[in-house]
Amino acid sequence: MRYGCIGETLGHSFSAEIHALLSPEPYELCEIQREGLDEWMRKRDFLGINVTIPYKQAVIPYLCGMDEQARAIGAVNTVVNRDGKLYGYNTDFYGMRELLRQLGANLQGKTVAVLGTGGTSRTAVAVAESMGAARVLRVSRSGREGAVTYEALRREHPGIQILINTTPAGMFPHPEGLPVEPGAFPALECVADAVYNPLRTRLVTEARRLGIPAEGGLLMLVAQAVRASEIFLDRRYPAGTVAEIWKTMLRRKENLVLTGMPGSGKTTVGRLLAGQLGRPFCDTDEEIAAMTSRTPADILRQDGEAAFRELETRVLRERVAPRTGAVIATGGGIVLRQENVDLLRQNGRIYLLDRPWQKLVPTGSRPLSATPELLRQRYEERRERYLSSADVRVTDPGTPEEAADRIRKDLEVI
Repeated sequence: MRYGCIGETLGHSFSAEIHALLSPEPYELCEIQREGLDEWMRKRDFLGINVTIPYKQAVIPYLCGMDEQARAIGAVNTVVNRDGKLYGYNTDFYGMRELLRQLGANLQGKTVAVLGTGGTSRTAVAVAESMGAARVLRVSRSGREGAVTYEALRREHPGIQILINTTPAGMFPHPEGLPVEPGAFPALECVADAVYNPLRTRLVTEARRLGIPAEGGLLMLVAQAVRASEIFLDRRYPAGTVAEIWKTMLRRKENLVLTGMPGSGKTTVGRLLAGQLGRPFCDTDEEIAAMTSRTPADILRQDGEAAFRELETRVLRERVAPRTGAVIATGGGIVLRQENVDLLRQNGRIYLLDRPWQKLVPTGSRPLSATPELLRQRYEERRERYLSSADVRVTDPGTPEEAADRIRKDLEVI
């Protein structure tokens, strides 16, 4: 292997894609079990590697030297082989700092809580201190080594202003994880989460719902990768490279989620958009039918709306929301549950096809809006939910081609 990333589990990693945008040099993902790390590191059969969980400290004994930041932090995420000698760097420092700057976080004189005690948490502490934090609290379940427990954080430190999560809570394949409730800290000014898959963890979505600036770890991942690539190849990338690749990765990974009334064209527009962009297409009603061998209309008629909504959320959680880079058409009532909106937002950008109800055609295949009067009632009941849950409102979208064109143009400016 020339260049790559080592870790215990890398199925969720975006690193190879990011490095492919930076350089034509091959970059591989290499999963190594703990008992195999010693042999792998002693072989030194690589030019440069990134190191992720759980080996950011375990690789240190194999190094001939470390840069100042890696030595001070006690964690390494980038290793270079120079004539058989290994040297370690901490480019996570650069990545975490860029993430906080993107959030507009002012740490000067502030109290910062860093969740976790692993290698990334050490980096976050160092970054917070370098940005002028007056006090940095390390938080762990055990409270050992000078950390405070989560219970003590809530009880004794409600005035924290900056929250940084470096634990795997909320990370794929367990996106339901929530390390703390951001609402428990009334002075909270921003939340930075090192987790990048999903793009937005529950911690991020909960904070944003409260109006607190929050961002996941994709920007951090990109920024550290840019710096690592510079070290690997002994070169410098132009200013703006981090922002450019971050936006490219966000466009690639973010689902395009279509919401709106029954008959507003979500499936038709979605299929068209998926074909134009070369993305996979997913329809939540089709996923329900595939799972149950029954149509949504049959389930609604035979089991009732409450049972259908439970099934809809289950399908969304298990089969739809974890996807990345897809176009997703949703059922007309999916936004009625906040849980559903949060699931869609984990990896998605929500577009409301806001077609006036007078232009919608009722059909028997939609029992809850089978007549003009029922259609009008559903429209009035759901309108505020549609508007409040949308990231982008496509007003009176016109033909499917026109609607798809407007969504594509929005993507160009992300």
